[in-house]
Amino acid sequence: MITASRVGVVVARMADRAWEWLSGTGLAVALWIIGAMLVVRFISWLTEWFEHRVARQARVADAIVLAEAAKHRRAVLQVVRWVLVCLVVFVASLRILGLLGVPVSGLVGPGAVIGAALGFGAQRVVQDVLAGFFVITEKQYGYGDLVRLVLTGGASAEGHVEDITLRATRLRSPDGELITVPNGQVVEAVNRSRDWARAVVDIEVADNTDRAKVDDTLTNSGEAFYTDPRYAPLLLDAPSPLGVTGMDADTYTVRVVARTQPGKQFEVSRALRGHLIDDLRAENIGLHNGNPGLGAVE
Repeated sequence: MITASRVGVVVARMADRAWEWLSGTGLAVALWIIGAMLVVRFISWLTEWFEHRVARQARVADAIVLAEAAKHRRAVLQVVRWVLVCLVVFVASLRILGLLGVPVSGLVGPGAVIGAALGFGAQRVVQDVLAGFFVITEKQYGYGDLVRLVLTGGASAEGHVEDITLRATRLRSPDGELITVPNGQVVEAVNRSRDWARAVVDIEVADNTDRAKVDDTLTNSGEAFYTDPRYAPLLLDAPSPLGVTGMDADTYTVRVVARTQPGKQFEVSRALRGHLIDDLRAENIGLHNGNPGLGAVE
């Protein structure tokens, strides 16, 4: 029959062994876990600090579009952070397994089987990572770019790039929606803010209007718009007419184009449209129903 004294001895021995393990192996495991977490936090803080520094140096006025070099550096920082975090977790995991007495060499066989199974089941993830690698290295687009991504199946997503990782790209749509697109599903990327953009405004004019007078008025109006201190920093050249681009029963369409800073084509096209309307009306040039065409941007 087990006496209370024997139970006390067993409990005391178990407590001693538990304390011995906690003060030795357990403490080492805890220190490795805490150390890995601190290193990961430091890596995240350091890369975020570099990102903020890059953004602060490269940001132009109130534009959300960064210089091309800054976009690429921020994307590379994301990849570096991801790789370093994975490396820290891998090293810490191996060390903890060793401290727990798990033979790492004995995990090679099961690890190969598990790796093969994950490889077959995670082909899409691998595809996304490889596609993201080429997006970043080829500088197809970067933070703040206005892009349209054509996806597998013919669907598309459009918006400003808010985040890029090796696996996915996150876009902010004009309606404020956050769209997450796996990089492996992108079959075509249209970058509308790379290096420069173009504002395009189509003007519908009554068919009985002198075309030479329309061209002269639009040219003079574009040059005046180019000297406006509010919009001159956004323009790379003066808006100019390209001639007639369309005809209807009682109207014809004249297109005016201007090269702009990346991402500023929408702001310029809105302001330019109103400026052209005022100048055309001042010259008594009849617009179709008193309104210009909707215009477009590239």
